[in-house]
Order: sequence, then C-alpha cells, then structure tokens
Amino acid sequence: MKVLRLHASGDLRQHDEPVPELAEGEARLRVTVVGVCGSDLHWFGESGIGDARLEQPLVLGHEFAAVREEDGLRVAVDPAIPCGECEFCNQGHPNLCPGVRFAGHGRIDGALREYMSWPAELLYPLPDTLSDADGAMLEPLGVALHAADLGHLRSGMRVGVFGCGPIGLLIIQLARLSGAVQIIATDPLAHRLDAAGAYGATHLIPADYGAEAPEVWETAARRGVDVAFEVAGENAAVETAVYAAKPGGQVVLVGIPADDHTGFSAATARRKGLTLRLCRRMKHTYPRALALVERGLVDVRSLVTHRYPLAQAQQAFESAERRDGIKVILEI
Repeated sequence: MKVLRLHASGDLRQHDEPVPELAEGEARLRVTVVGVCGSDLHWFGESGIGDARLEQPLVLGHEFAAVREEDGLRVAVDPAIPCGECEFCNQGHPNLCPGVRFAGHGRIDGALREYMSWPAELLYPLPDTLSDADGAMLEPLGVALHAADLGHLRSGMRVGVFGCGPIGLLIIQLARLSGAVQIIATDPLAHRLDAAGAYGATHLIPADYGAEAPEVWETAARRGVDVAFEVAGENAAVETAVYAAKPGGQVVLVGIPADDHTGFSAATARRKGLTLRLCRRMKHTYPRALALVERGLVDVRSLVTHRYPLAQAQQAFESAERRDGIKVILEI
C-alpha cells in the first residue's frame, strides 16, 4: 500500500509498505480523505509540536474518514485512543489522559496511507447525506465544540474570535448558534475575514500584530467581550484576546504557538480577574458534531477549499502553509 511519511522538516516521502495487521478490537480501514491540520503543519515545518519531536519517519494525518473493509461502511474516525483506566479517563476527561495515543503524533502513525487498523469503538458511521470530506471535518468541529464548551457560550454574549482558520470559523458558527449578539473576528488574511462574515461574525477587523486590540475594545462597546477565543497560534492574538476580554471574562486558548510559549500582560489579566482555559483537543464530541452537520446547523463542507491526491501531498502541505484558502484535504 502507498504510505506517506515525514522524514524531516518539509521532507515527505512516499513508501510502499504492507497492509497493517489487525489487533484485537480493531477494524481495517481504507482511508478515503485526510484533512491537513495546523498541528500537521507544525510537524511538517518544525519537525515536531510543543515538546514532541520527530524521532522516526511519521505518518501524519488525524482528520480523516474511511471505509470499514469488513462491510463497506463509511465512517468518521476519532484519532485519539485514551487508556480508559487512568484517573483522568475515569473522571470523564480522556483528552487529558497522559497515556493517550493519537494518530499522526509522536510514534503513532496517522492516516496518510491507503489502509490502517484502528479501534472499532472509535468509528462513527456517516449517513448518506454526508460526504467523506464532511466526515473528516468532524474532527476540527469537535475541537471547536470543546473550545465552545470551555467558554460556556450563552445567548446574549459578546464573543471575540482571534484567528479565522477552520477551527476559528467553526467557533464563529457555534457562537452564532448559541445566540451571541456580537461576534468580533480578526485575521490578517482578507479572504478568511470574508469567510468569518459569511459564517456569522458581526464585525470584521484585520489583525495587525496586536495593533488592532484598541479597535476590538471599542467595537465591544468599551466593556469587552464575554469570552475571547484565541485560535491563531500567535502570541499577538493571545495578547489581543486578553486585552479584549471584559473584567471577569474568559479567554480560551486554542491555537498552538510555534515556539511552545505563550505570553500576555499579567497586570491586564490580573486586574480584570480573567479566567484562562486551554483547549486540549476534544472529548465526547463526535455524536454532537455529527448531529450538527447532519441537520445543517453547522456548515463544514464549504470550509474545504483545496483538494489534492496523495501523490501531490507536498503541494498540499505547502498550500496549507501559505494559508491559500481555508481547509486543504488529501484524497487517498
């Protein structure tokens, strides 16, 4: 089977490898679609993410849909395999499991290959109304749902979304669904700001390395937003989110910084008494994500702007790095 492995920064190579064996409780999958995520771009551009470094050639890809070989069932796939036994799993927080195995991370190969084996309990059947690409988009929607849960979105809120990539745009849709009366979106790219407006943002402000923060504050009626979502992975966006949050408000950090460090004005955050929450992937969100998309309440399909075959993976990753559109996917 064809397999794509990352050997070093920017060095993707196609291999021919045997189809993986099945372990107990696993199903064999024929992968159909894989999304290129921002975390994949960290691996591609920096040979790692956070404190996890590339130790061996790695198969990337954790946003994916597939066909279960035994019966031809089309499925979306949860990429996280928690241990199910630790304190955090038992408390209902599998996303915080210290022993979690995650597709396309560390030593766990992901989905950029023709076939893979994966726990059957982590497969979610796709209805005929949803495409395989829709199924792959349930993973980023799950992250957006978890971020929205952390922010305790409620009707009547003012919301800030700082960074309008795929997850930021999904958070905007969820904020709209929650009944937010104001959704302020920032991004340096005009086409992503335009998308934010199409998905429900009420105010669009170009990001300029934090220089936009006073305008955001003014736009939020000089009282700040109730919850600020930082979804850019850039420290300027973190600082803007802290600046824009109201006294007693919440800041949810979703983005992953390239240098593994986040900073902001401690005095500003302290004087406002802000609550900071950090979003670690997702938990228990696939059924909800599936229901939202199936009922047409959240649009994931139009987020997919670029499609490439596996043979053009290098071009796909380079396009995603340039932020040419919104979401880049690979069709296997």
